[in-house]
Formats: sequence, C-alpha cells, structure tokens
Amino acid sequence: VQLQASGGGLVQAGGSLRLSCAASGRTFSFYALGWFRQAPGKEREFVAAISQSGRKRGYTDSVKGRFTISRDTKNTVYLQMDKMKPEDTAVYYCAADTNPWTVNTASGDSVQYDYWGQGTQVTVSS
Repeated sequence: VQLQASGGGLVQAGGSLRLSCAASGRTFSFYALGWFRQAPGKEREFVAAISQSGRKRGYTDSVKGRFTISRDTKNTVYLQMDKMKPEDTAVYYCAADTNPWTVNTASGDSVQYDYWGQGTQVTVSS
C-alpha cells in the first residue's frame, strides 16, 4: 500500500484548504483511513478518521465543526479544513488501517494504522 498526500500550503487564519490522499496497492475500499498531524516540537496527534464503509467518522476535539473527512469510491480520502487557525500548522499525514478486524472503526489510535503517507505541510498565518 502506498499513500500520497497532497494539498498542503500556506493559508491565512480563517481560510480553507483541502488535503487529498491517494492510495494504491491493495484494495482501497477495504481500508479505514485517518489523518494525523505533527507540529514542530510536538508529538504526532490524531486529527480525523473514517471507517471502511464511510459510516463512522471521528475527530479530535480541536477540529470538530471545522474539519471534515470524506472518501470517494475509488482511492482517495480528503480532509476539508475550514476556519483554520494558526495552531493547525503542522505536517499532515494520511494513514491506512488494513486490518479486517478494525476497518469498521474510525480510530484515533495511531498504532492501529499500518501504512503511512509522506506528509504534507500546512501553515496557517495569523
């Protein structure tokens, strides 16, 4: 499984960005998918996740109501980020959970994800 994240960039506070993550390799539709981020000097943290079916979604509290995770029927997962804040500045990573026992969850536990993309930088200016 290979994951390719894109869509990062520089945006002003209050603005929007949409991240995309394209997957290749094994059957994408069987995966649960997540977005994580890591700010300078901080540990990687969970942002959002979506189950294999798309019926379950989870968000960290700081992005609820501002970010939306979605997936298409092909091979891409998206993270729509609105009303962005300077504290959203980080490298954003997409990840895939291919374990058939957990793909119907939207977990925030990074240990559950077995494939990771290379990251895309998001910078929000104040």
